[in-house]
Amino acid sequence: MALQGINLPLAFSGQEAIWQKVFMGFNISMEDLNDFFGGPAFLAWARMGNLHTWGGPLSKNWLKQQLVLQKKILSRMVELGMTPVLPSFSGNVPAALKTIFPTANITRLGDWNTVDGDPHWCCTYLLNPSDPLFVEIGEAFIKMQIKEYGDVTDIYNCDTFNENSPPTNDTIYISSLGAAVYKAMSNGDKDAVWLMQGWLFYSDSTFWKPPQMKALLHSVPVGKMIVLDLFADVKPIWATSSQFYGTPYVWCLLHNFGGNIEMYGTLDAISSGPVDARISKNSTMVGVGMCMEGIEQNPVVYELMSEMAFRKEKVQVLEWLKTYTHRRYGKSVQQIKEAWAILYHTVYNCTDGIADHNIDFIVKFPDWDPSINFGSRPSKLNSMHTFRLRTRSRRFSFQERSSDLPQAHLWYSTHEVVSALKLFLAAGNDLAGSLTYRYDLVDLTRQVLSKLANQVYLDAINAFRRKDVKALNIHSQKFIQLIKDIDVLLASDDNFLLGTWLESAKLLAENPSEMRQYEWNARTQVTMWFDTTPTNQSKLHDYANKFWSGLLEGYYLPRASSYFSYLSKSLEKNESFKLVEWRKQWISFSNKWQAGLELYPVKAQGNFLTIAKALFDKYLS
Repeated sequence: MALQGINLPLAFSGQEAIWQKVFMGFNISMEDLNDFFGGPAFLAWARMGNLHTWGGPLSKNWLKQQLVLQKKILSRMVELGMTPVLPSFSGNVPAALKTIFPTANITRLGDWNTVDGDPHWCCTYLLNPSDPLFVEIGEAFIKMQIKEYGDVTDIYNCDTFNENSPPTNDTIYISSLGAAVYKAMSNGDKDAVWLMQGWLFYSDSTFWKPPQMKALLHSVPVGKMIVLDLFADVKPIWATSSQFYGTPYVWCLLHNFGGNIEMYGTLDAISSGPVDARISKNSTMVGVGMCMEGIEQNPVVYELMSEMAFRKEKVQVLEWLKTYTHRRYGKSVQQIKEAWAILYHTVYNCTDGIADHNIDFIVKFPDWDPSINFGSRPSKLNSMHTFRLRTRSRRFSFQERSSDLPQAHLWYSTHEVVSALKLFLAAGNDLAGSLTYRYDLVDLTRQVLSKLANQVYLDAINAFRRKDVKALNIHSQKFIQLIKDIDVLLASDDNFLLGTWLESAKLLAENPSEMRQYEWNARTQVTMWFDTTPTNQSKLHDYANKFWSGLLEGYYLPRASSYFSYLSKSLEKNESFKLVEWRKQWISFSNKWQAGLELYPVKAQGNFLTIAKALFDKYLS
């Protein structure tokens, strides 16, 4: 991070241990906190007040371990000249606080993506910033962090209004709420600066009109707030808000959702956006930032973005790519230059304004009855595709679906990208020993085959609709074979292995019980994600889908196989497709897999170049 110029990193680890100490001062027991904290793979959503308890409880070992880790992280950040950003109090409180302080202004929030409003996980509690207890708790939290960590920063993050709009649009009231949030920080640290996500001004723009924005942004002393223009690469707010009405802001790249693996980017926007913002009239931009949900994909995007902190002029991307590829692979190869020129104008030139959340059918398998038009299904059938629009954070802006078939995101010519892959393969003799070449070739081959699989899936569905059993079986078997082949491909590079993820989770455990819990958390986050019923998948299933070897063969393959088997039987027996029966079987399988203990490889197997060439010849030549 330091070598890339990052000097204002979030430092959120270990905060549950701080909260335990703070809340115990307000008579909240550990048992109460077990109902409040989320599990290790779901901490972010518990901290935001989306859910509680799911994946928990957090053991004493975990709390202690994470606090020790946080202190090491902070020490290293300070040593490298960074200013850490610590969390502050947003109003998210344990349910027990309402009993202990019955007159406090505490509201129970609505359901966030549980299947049926299950109170075990849903509907968290928010202490209103206007209540005196808000400032008291917020101040105690800041002071406890200073006590534990020392005076390492004056910058604190808080996003009270990102998850929930104020009850009235009255500007005086909004200003008082903002002032209360800041008071909680400044009472604990007199030099506090509030760092706030600016996403709410886009996602909830019907509420946050200019008067309401100004009321919040101007509710703290001048210079005591910094706003993150969170999605500036696609939906910049600075340009339509008079530079956040004079408030300092950071131009941010969002780019990735769910840690999904997909080749995607907006290189032109990255190469020019920060410069346009900085030189604009009355600019209040004070930096650039990256706030992706997952970073282990598309290295070219983050390489260019980190350079923008040092650049005064716009980057000529095509020329930059020539030097980037030389650095990345250790030598200059003509076919690679030509391939990257194609990738720049295709996968890395998305301009449709759609947040790229990978919904390719292998990893986000449609849950529907193909005999019903896709766009006209009952809401329950449609839930897996519309949840993003119902979440309180509303972080997603997907295109409307007018087709009667599911549509995966596609913004480029697949034919051109196949040509780029052919050029990549031709460079194999020159670059076979390069690990970065291996990663990029495996990723590009995966990208091409995944988009091919989308079309094969649609071919199978159309065959089903024509009641053509033979064609359905041919296309569905090809889809199944693609999953198997992509799994073998991914197994040839260490960066695409499920086993690495699972073993790293288990290594944190200090006893067998923790090991089972941590593995369940790791497995669940990348698959079903949230709660299910016997006949309803989680509304967030496949949110954090991954193209990882082991996950394709062990999880996505059985799902597609069973679904196509039910489709085929319905034609053979001339009866309706038994969607609910398939769901029962699949959800049962998934829940067992989530609790499974089978081992997956942690080292690459096979020759990546030989495998990639064979798959090109098999599917694309």
